[in-house]
Amino acid sequence: MGKIDELDRKILALLMQDAEQPYTAIAKKVHMTGGTVHVRMKKLRQMGIVQGASLKVDYSKLGFDICAFIGVYLDKSSLYDEVANELSKIPEVVEAYYTTGLYSIFAKIYCKDTNHLRDVLHDKIQNISGIQRTETFISLQQSLNRPVDILIDDEK
Repeated sequence: MGKIDELDRKILALLMQDAEQPYTAIAKKVHMTGGTVHVRMKKLRQMGIVQGASLKVDYSKLGFDICAFIGVYLDKSSLYDEVANELSKIPEVVEAYYTTGLYSIFAKIYCKDTNHLRDVLHDKIQNISGIQRTETFISLQQSLNRPVDILIDDEK
């Protein structure tokens, strides 16, 4: 497929800031045609760099007032795939990472309130075979949520 160049990075950086921008608006910012942006985006998808688009949602405005992070201790690290598969079946679990350090898995969940959080922990997560125990961290406020600045090396 090839490598990505500075123009590809600029296009990606603009879309990472606002994925709703039309290709024509991006084309004006990078001094290219909309067709060029479209072709480059197709190439970036084929390379597996762009893997889709997502929508940012304020979950609290939809009634999910609790964002929590769960540190999961496994009985054995070899159970990761099995446990991760079971976690993926729990709708409240939105992210899960295989990690180094104290926890084998670090997961992010959204719940409506503390009762819902307790139910998810007690009835769903802690009942998964292979989980030894968990630690829960409730987020009080998200201070930062941004994409990685992929142009940082270009500015040197």
